Amino acid sequence: MADANYDVIVLGSGTGGYAAAIRAAELGKKVALVEKDERLGGTCLQRGCVPSKALLESASVMDHVNRASEWGINASGEVDWAKVLENERHIVDKKVSGLTGLIKARKIEVIRGTGRLVPGPGVDVDGTTLTATDVVLATGSFPRLLKGVEVTDRVITSDQALFREQLPASVVVIGAGAIGLEFATVYRSFGADVTVLEALPRIVPLEDEDISKEAARAFRKKGIKAFPGVMVSKVEDHGERVAVTYSAEGADETTVEAEICLVAVGRGPNSQGLGYEEAGVELDRGYVKVDGTLQTSVPHVWAIGDVAATPLQLAHSSFLEGMTVAERVAGHSVPEIDYAGIPRVTFSSPEISSVGLTEAQAKERGYAVTTYTFNFQVLAKANIVGEGGIVKTVTDSDGGTILGVHMIGPHVTELIEAASLMYNWEATPQDVAAIIAPHPTLSEALGESMLALAGTPLHTM
Repeated sequence: MADANYDVIVLGSGTGGYAAAIRAAELGKKVALVEKDERLGGTCLQRGCVPSKALLESASVMDHVNRASEWGINASGEVDWAKVLENERHIVDKKVSGLTGLIKARKIEVIRGTGRLVPGPGVDVDGTTLTATDVVLATGSFPRLLKGVEVTDRVITSDQALFREQLPASVVVIGAGAIGLEFATVYRSFGADVTVLEALPRIVPLEDEDISKEAARAFRKKGIKAFPGVMVSKVEDHGERVAVTYSAEGADETTVEAEICLVAVGRGPNSQGLGYEEAGVELDRGYVKVDGTLQTSVPHVWAIGDVAATPLQLAHSSFLEGMTVAERVAGHSVPEIDYAGIPRVTFSSPEISSVGLTEAQAKERGYAVTTYTFNFQVLAKANIVGEGGIVKTVTDSDGGTILGVHMIGPHVTELIEAASLMYNWEATPQDVAAIIAPHPTLSEALGESMLALAGTPLHTM
């Protein structure tokens, strides 16, 4: 280690950690980035967002091949799972290499080893103590398991699913959030029999209720069996098969068997054994407690990303948290993050995205609410790509401000950025309706929604 004294030490090189390190270095700070893994990038780059989206793209290609006759193309295909995994690994390797080069170009010192927070503040890395003016905790998260359930060859989490050498013929997915539905999409597109179990009353339970209903219909049409409102009581690995027992409230137990069971019930914080509490940092159920500026209970110690007790566990919310902490450390005045204004995306098929408040959340906050739902099938482009879905917009009946936009359908994870601008700039439908969307595109779904809400509908009544 060239030097043990830094302006900023970042513990963890995931999306939040490397964003904080890069921004702090850009602002003239001397930065060290401590990472226990062999490669930089953390969960998102190595075991999460990037490899899973590579699998989903392969699944999307298979869907198009299977539906090719709808567009007048005679085609057939079969899965080369080894090649699918090879493509996934190639993309991860490429992005890790790019990040490593970026960190080097910013003259950020990468320190390999297991870091522990110590008073000062500082970080002990395998027996060597590094000191800094500020320390940023960005140690991320891990896939949770159900109580009493352990990972085996056939009971897996997303970590194992991304690189499992065999493609299963049948899968039980426990959890119908973003991770569960994305893997359900992958497995179903490659021909597996898929059953999804969810404890809450509806799938994608954090989305607007109308989006959940549309998602349930779409998944049923794809042949995915989804059972919300059920509790799993037992997961048994019998060697060749896995048996999962579940029941709805007041109903008899049911057991479903499959080749594998994927547990996707959320993620827990990586905070144990890292010296946080010993250094005075307060935790809440393992998450690091932070104030609105992302500072912990210890001065000059900050927490960002999945390990922090903030509303979202998303790669891009971690980017924002990392950058804002770096700017605060550099003495900049930065407003607190409006987490409702951060877009949420699920790369299932169909895709799901949202920003702002759901209808229920808006009413809970006391708004008089007006909603409008637009059907993608009105659009020529949606008919051309052969997919449907809806856009639901929530507005303030009094002032007309856009409070939330919720979408399910083709490429809505790309369309949500425009909706994010509308929400964060406190636009009204009248503001947006004055700007015409290009035709024929999927972006017209937002444009047509705003025209209708402004009282000047074009292709709708």
